[in-house]
Amino acid sequence: MQTVLFDEPLGIAVQGLSPRQQVTLRASLRDEAGELFEAHARYQAAEDGELDVARCPALPGGSFSGLEPMGLLWALQPRKAFWRLVKKDVQTPFLLRLEVLEGHGDDSGRLLAQAQHERAFLRDGVRRVPVRDGRIRATLFLPPAPFPGVITIDGLGGGLCEHRASLLANHGFATLALAYYQYEDLVQKPTKLHLEYFEEALNYMLQHTQVKGPGIGLLGYSKGGDLSLAMAAFLKNITAVASINGPVAITAFPLCYKDKTIPALIYKENLTKVYDNNILDYSDVLDDPFKAPGNQSLIPIENAEAHLLLIAGQDDHIIHSKYYVTEASKYLQAQGKENVQTLIYPGVGHCIDPPFSPFYPIGKHPVFHKRAVLGGELTAYSKAQVHAWLQIRAFFHKHLNDK
Repeated sequence: MQTVLFDEPLGIAVQGLSPRQQVTLRASLRDEAGELFEAHARYQAAEDGELDVARCPALPGGSFSGLEPMGLLWALQPRKAFWRLVKKDVQTPFLLRLEVLEGHGDDSGRLLAQAQHERAFLRDGVRRVPVRDGRIRATLFLPPAPFPGVITIDGLGGGLCEHRASLLANHGFATLALAYYQYEDLVQKPTKLHLEYFEEALNYMLQHTQVKGPGIGLLGYSKGGDLSLAMAAFLKNITAVASINGPVAITAFPLCYKDKTIPALIYKENLTKVYDNNILDYSDVLDDPFKAPGNQSLIPIENAEAHLLLIAGQDDHIIHSKYYVTEASKYLQAQGKENVQTLIYPGVGHCIDPPFSPFYPIGKHPVFHKRAVLGGELTAYSKAQVHAWLQIRAFFHKHLNDK
């Protein structure tokens, strides 16, 4: 059985069909909770009876259409509504089932061929090491030789998310996936967060013999973005920060460091909009961090010496990511700073996962825990997740290796 890393492309071809034969290709996988994800596309074989999805466009009527070599992966959708595909145990692959069915009917045609394929999260030789050091609760991913270090910090929801860290480690980084609440003996329901905890994780990486210095990179998603920017503003030895749809102000919990406390932006739940099926839109509920009184929550990013890569989905309905990124860039440039780069993706919502992850436009709001619009459009998302991931990797390679 073929195994390919989850964030790497997969070649799909069918041989031995009749000339111009019409077939349906179907992909499916089950996550660790047993939930089924499926996608299908309609194709017509070439004159020689071969079908190569890299050269043959999908016809209308399936999960996607057009020339989309990886469409059968990124178009996977859960049979259970509003379910998100997230890898819990990165030591085991996802098993992808591929089927070739006769015809283009809505009902399944005769099964002509099938194959199975593993989508792995760890390359051979990359070690997964649980970390229980002082207060730190994390997982370290170590490639065979010393490599630059990156700490990944996820959004609200608690627990420990390892999928980004494990995939990044495959590309030449020593990565630390860091939990910060609702995990093992960490605080379950924080009323505030302490930057000293994140400083301890930074020092752990700086002192690790398998982590190549002199500085560390940070990759933050959503709430993890504001925590990463705060680390860069207050702590030393951070060389590069990539923030994915992260606020540039403190959100959800006040952040304390030594004798200073930055208050969290105020949420005004009365500004929530309600759509059909009781789907909520919280895009306007946060105070503006660039105007009073919200500016008390603004992170002093002008103090950051790190290179910054600020990534935003233009259709983010959790925070106004495009506005935050644009204003932060203007704010830094007005102060003579040249350390910021921005990437803004039209048609992309709050979730920007690694390449070929299924689209997740509606899900649980990270603060209100109700079903909410996250935003985005399928095709734009599928392109953005590949582009953003390559840009993040190139950004860290450039700023962490060129020292």
